[in-house]
Amino acid sequence: MGIKSVKSILSGRKLKSTILVVVALFAGYFFRSLLQEPPATAEHEHLVQQAVSQEWTCSMHPQIRQPKLGKCPICFMDLIPVSTSGLIEERQISFSEEAIKLMEIETTLVVRKFVTAEIRMVGKIDYDETRVKNITAWVPGRIDRLYVDFTGITVNKGDHMVYLYSPQLISAQAELLQAVKAAGNIKPGGSELINRSILATLEAARGKMRLLGLTQQQIGDIEKTGVPVEHITIYAPIGGVVIHKNASEGMYVDTGTHIYTIADLSRLWVKLDAYESDLPWVRYGQEVEFTTQAYPGETFKGTITFIDPIVGVKTRTVKLRVNVGNPEGKLKPEMFVRAVAYSNIAGSGMVMDPEMAGKWICPMHPDVVKAKAGSCDICGMDLVTTESLGYVKLDTPSEAPLVIPASAPLITGKRAVVYVQVPAEKPTYEGREIMLGPRTEDYYIVESGLAEGEIVVTHGNFKIDSALQIQAKPSMMNPKGEEISIGHSGHVH
Repeated sequence: MGIKSVKSILSGRKLKSTILVVVALFAGYFFRSLLQEPPATAEHEHLVQQAVSQEWTCSMHPQIRQPKLGKCPICFMDLIPVSTSGLIEERQISFSEEAIKLMEIETTLVVRKFVTAEIRMVGKIDYDETRVKNITAWVPGRIDRLYVDFTGITVNKGDHMVYLYSPQLISAQAELLQAVKAAGNIKPGGSELINRSILATLEAARGKMRLLGLTQQQIGDIEKTGVPVEHITIYAPIGGVVIHKNASEGMYVDTGTHIYTIADLSRLWVKLDAYESDLPWVRYGQEVEFTTQAYPGETFKGTITFIDPIVGVKTRTVKLRVNVGNPEGKLKPEMFVRAVAYSNIAGSGMVMDPEMAGKWICPMHPDVVKAKAGSCDICGMDLVTTESLGYVKLDTPSEAPLVIPASAPLITGKRAVVYVQVPAEKPTYEGREIMLGPRTEDYYIVESGLAEGEIVVTHGNFKIDSALQIQAKPSMMNPKGEEISIGHSGHVH
């Protein structure tokens, strides 16, 4: 082997040794950096985190913002820092303009305005109980004549109805005639005490005759003729239709026996069934429109005069009573009706009605409405303010509720989620859990979770929610954002 060959071999070994030394030094530095403790302690990181995070939020209710650590006022979960939670980003998703067009996403502003609820109900017509009178026997006796032979006859107030023979009536007349005779024998110079006693006896005999059912004119005729009558005529106390006939000629009756029942059909009641969900929109004194099959195309109007305080156990509905005038006699008891009430909804569950605002109304007779405090012209009760019955006083913008279209929220169980458009370079939407109030035909009233002027998605919200689910982010059906996997059996875990 030559001298040159030996030199080349030694040079190659020296190069390899140099490379190995460099690699060893690099590896040692690398592993040393891995094993070396970080310069900042965990306590230091926590202080930095607190300095960066100025707000705390709830993982279930991201609309909650608190300046310090505490509990969520809605679900009472521990709050977490906004800056380190990543929750807002987890509930947000962005799309391109082309994707927005393909998804057909539509949005609308959250506004305050008065919305109209349309409450549909069914029911039937009934008698007005305050306009139903019974003709009864005021004295025991025998019915010798019934002037109304069958039900359905229309009678006027004061028409003769029953011709009744009563022995008790004869003895009462004898007392009356004896008192009249004694009063006629009073002399001017007699004892004042005796004269007062005679006149008091006469007045008591007349009162007894009135209690037996005789009119003032009948009593006067008996006193003039001086002859007692054997029969008493009973007259109709009101005008109306005879709806029941409970006796027959020749029948003996006792005091209080029902002979006829008369109903005044010039005013009727409409009894309606309202669902529990419609109760926030129903108010005493509210106007109701209804139709019947007998008069298609014709609308009748009435006023709510009573709301049953008890919900039906089987039907889960509440009975409403509506007073309606029937001057032409078109409406008949037991007719079926379809009714609708319109309520202009204000804030705090109140109802806006310009005709009822700032007025005074009778708790028993809603037809009596006055501009000032006073008493009812019918029953004498003190009037109450319409505000105490659920009406707002003035039509002011501050009373308008916060509303969103009914298509905006995604509702599952007790949760309601809306997607709010947030400012960003690309179209970005944030899922937010809100609290809803009652629903009208086209709107939901928002109790909390949204602010006036925010933009919510009204069409395409299901597609946004599906996109969040695919990315395992919090969504309507998956509020915690857990990853959904499918096992071998095909069941979702």
